[in-house]
Amino acid sequence: MKFNIGTIDRILRLILGLVLILLAANGTIGWWGWLGLVAVATALFRFCPLYAVLGINTCPLKPRD
Repeated sequence: MKFNIGTIDRILRLILGLVLILLAANGTIGWWGWLGLVAVATALFRFCPLYAVLGINTCPLKPRD
């Protein structure tokens, strides 16, 4: 699996995901806040399947051959 999420993208996903999870756990927003788990997971794995399908890559690292 190749990385396709860069540093800034990763930090934003992590922050947004954690905020959504905290708001959902607090009852401030509905069940959809738990979708923040997806954002956190993609930030941790540095891979987004949707980016792969769309051909987007925000990671500056060059893949090894």
